[in-house]
Amino acid sequence: MAYGVINSDLMTTSDGVSSAGLYGFKNRLINSDMRIDQRNAGASVTPVSGQYLVDRWFYGATQTSKFTAQQNAGSVTPPTGYSKYLGFTSSSAYSITSTDIFHTCQIIEGLNTIDLAWGTASAAAVTLSFWVRSSLTGTFGGCITNYAGNRSYPFTYTISAANTFERKTITIPGDTTGTWLTTNSGSISLFFGLGVGSTYSGTAGAWAATQYYSATGATSVVGTNGATFYITGVQLEKGSTATSFDYRPYGTELALCQRYYYVMPNFYIEGYAAAANQRAVTIPVNFPVTMRATPTRTVITAGTYTNVRGSSSTYAGLGLVGLNATFTSAAIEAAGAGYTQCSNQTESMSAEL
Repeated sequence: MAYGVINSDLMTTSDGVSSAGLYGFKNRLINSDMRIDQRNAGASVTPVSGQYLVDRWFYGATQTSKFTAQQNAGSVTPPTGYSKYLGFTSSSAYSITSTDIFHTCQIIEGLNTIDLAWGTASAAAVTLSFWVRSSLTGTFGGCITNYAGNRSYPFTYTISAANTFERKTITIPGDTTGTWLTTNSGSISLFFGLGVGSTYSGTAGAWAATQYYSATGATSVVGTNGATFYITGVQLEKGSTATSFDYRPYGTELALCQRYYYVMPNFYIEGYAAAANQRAVTIPVNFPVTMRATPTRTVITAGTYTNVRGSSSTYAGLGLVGLNATFTSAAIEAAGAGYTQCSNQTESMSAEL
């Protein structure tokens, strides 16, 4: 009996994609089955422009209070193989103007797109696939853009049956011009339009040297009161063929999300100071993964403080020292001599694009 090893690097498909690109992180999008929701934990929100919904997916709008958004909005049955989706519900019948924009988007980090070689003569095609459901039918639109917003590829897809999840696939030729960053900055932005005016809608199926968010003639979800738009299983992969969805373990997907956003819940620190205004304690805090960049700190829920000095410009309550992409130190200063404590404080660290 013969034994041997197959070198997967030597296996290619007819369109030049190696077998390594057919499984194991072939999907350039993160949390595209909408499982991770660190910010909202499944609660409904009325988002403002720039607000993140489920992890890695944010909302953009030129008008306020036009949508509610929620993981598993409406509690419908997801497509087979999925347990979550991101849902939008229109809050009014709003007639968009030429410059209005409503969308959901994910920005892909440049370090995850290097092999696509966009902006060069060797630019590779990519294929977008996803499951979508709406109470409306007709032609819908979206767009692929670069981070600078001066290269755009609008696309369309058709929803044939109302209130039914349908799978869509779109192949997009690689862009041989433009600037497509390959650093830890943004590279590819993927937009799904929920109502985009004529100024920011372009001809589907062609690259353009401007910023678009959708395709000309696409359905406006925001134009119908109570209209719904649900999406899941979004995959962007190298090559001209849509393959099966890149299912990843929950822990892996969470870690990928935590590169961009991380919640430190119920933080607890205590110490002792011999006199007022002394640092009572400093403890190291290692992040679960290396973040994309030095994060921005936000206090979600302020903790309970005991004998903690809160008037210092350096340490206001719970202080963070030496904050960087992998590590920080938490410190508290005492208001007076003796025992000092901060308990049950929840904070977030954000390095989103």
